[in-house]
Order: sequence, then C-alpha cells, then structure tokens
Amino acid sequence: MRSLSIVIPGIILIIFGIIFSFQGQGVVGPETSFMYENKEWIDNGIFISMLGVILILIGYIIEKKRLT
Repeated sequence: MRSLSIVIPGIILIIFGIIFSFQGQGVVGPETSFMYENKEWIDNGIFISMLGVILILIGYIIEKKRLT
C-alpha cells in the first residue's frame, strides 16, 4: 500500500508533463496561455514526466522489496 502512494503521484506527474509539453508545442490549450508555443515548456514537460517515471520506479522497487 505504501508504494501506491508513490506511484499515483508519479502517474499524475507524467500526465501533467505530457500536457505541458503539448502546450509548449502549441498542440493543446488556449492560445492565450503563457505556455502555448513556448519552447521552454516542452523541456519543462519532459522534465516533469521524467520525475513521474522516477517516482513510479521508486514505488516499484519499494513494492518488490516488501514482497521479498
């Protein structure tokens, strides 16, 4: 159960990172947004997504160790 409290925020971070990256590319979001077609937010979105992946991996490792 402890690992689930780490994995769920990781999934949320991945989703937000993808959305931010798409906004930076100008694919989604309102054109009035400060993130729209802003190349910096492509990098920010990728970074946020990678943090989510790291959290998921940490949760997986914790769960693996708990079961052994």
